[in-house]
Order: sequence, then structure tokens, then C-alpha cells
Amino acid sequence: MKFRIVHRRAAVLFAFLALLIGLPVTASASYAAMSSGWIRVGNLSANTSAVDVYVYSSGDSSPKFMVPDVSYGTVSAYKSVSAGDYSVKMRSAGSAASSQPVLTADVTVGGGKSYTATALSVNGQAQLKILNDELAAPTGKSWVRVIQASNKQNAVKFHCSCAPGAPGDIVTKASSGSVSSYAAIPPGTWTMSATGPSAEANLPVTLADNTVHTEVVIDGSSGLEIINLVDAAGAGQPPTGGANTGFGGTAAPGPGSPL
Repeated sequence: MKFRIVHRRAAVLFAFLALLIGLPVTASASYAAMSSGWIRVGNLSANTSAVDVYVYSSGDSSPKFMVPDVSYGTVSAYKSVSAGDYSVKMRSAGSAASSQPVLTADVTVGGGKSYTATALSVNGQAQLKILNDELAAPTGKSWVRVIQASNKQNAVKFHCSCAPGAPGDIVTKASSGSVSSYAAIPPGTWTMSATGPSAEANLPVTLADNTVHTEVVIDGSSGLEIINLVDAAGAGQPPTGGANTGFGGTAAPGPGSPL
């Protein structure tokens, strides 16, 4: 009888110790997942020359990371950073890290959140905008938004062939530098069309279930071009990142676009 009691107490103690050991591991994994976010940078301002983009943690004089020579029509891949406050500074490409930035902005990165820091031309004036990126679309849908980064074409209509007529219009009369809300689009391969007063561009884009995309309209070498960026690959998955496209609107969409 005494042996059984000792054995039972030992089993309970072992289970208790296992629980104690297991709790920090689970909590640590959960904390790690929610204590970091993602930032990508871009230059979508036609009147902004190529820039070196520096991202600093608040109060730190050494950059967390730097992306060099970001020209118009270019969006970088996402970088993982700890949650917290950051400063984004754009300097003329090739200039010293101590030189005066041409554009600056601050961003507070939340755990499990993603952001795009990009130059945009609004009413002819270059600005550094911080965009909140979504990481998951409704089940059975893909989320799509439009950044209108063309300076030569104003009042641009962006249409998805997923629906005829007005129901397929993601945005109408989009002004330069504007960013649309996300629209829920059914999965499939659709033709995205950007139509301005005197130019039009088309791009086939494959939308998978529960993915998030940003379509960027830029001024290309022969008129309008469309860049397809994959913001997130699916619910609960980190961003797949953009592509250093640089007038790459005709590049194949999706993860792994050429850098």
C-alpha cells in the first residue's frame, strides 16, 4: 500500500513538472509569433529619384536595415522586425548615411502586423506614406487593393474581369498617389485592367484562396503598367514579400518574383 502511494505521488509530481516545463515553451513560441512584424519599402513616386531607404529602431542611430537604390516602380521584399517604433528615412541613392534625408516617416509596428513604407506622389508632391497591409482574406476569397502611382494618368479605373461592368471595378477615378480599400475577389485567374484618359494596361493575375494582393499602377516605358504584389500567402502565414520589380509589371505574379 505504501509503495502504491509513493508511486502515485511520483507520477503526479512528474506530470506537474512536465506541465511547468511545457508552459514556458508554449508561451515563448506564442510570444515570439506576436512580438515581431514586417516592413517592406518602395518608391512609387514618379518624381522621386532612386533612394537608399534606411529603417531605424526608435532612438537608435544605427539602421535596423537598409535597402539601396530603390528606383521608381520598385517594392522590396518584407523584412521581419521586432514590434515597436521605427523611423524610415529615404536618402538620395549613393549619398552618405549621415546626409539629409529627402523623405521621412515614423511607423509603430504591431506584433503580427505588416506595413509598406513607400514614396508616393500626391498632387505632384512626393510623400513617404505608411500603409497598413492585411495578412488574411475572408475564407474563399482573395483581397485586392490598388495603389495608383501613375503621374501621367489621373482618374484611373481599375477593373477585374471576375465580374462584368461596375461590379468588377475595384476603384474608379483613382487620383495619383491614392490607395484603395481591399476588395474581396473570388479565387481564379483574372485580367486586371487599368484605364486612364489616354492609356490602358492589362495583366493576368492568379488569385489563390485566402491570399492578399496589391496591384500597383505605374507609368511604364510605353504607357501604363501594372505590378502585382503578393502581400500574404494565406491565413496565419507571414507575408511572402513584394518584388524588386522596377517597371516589372509584366513579370509573373506571386511569390518568388525575380529580384
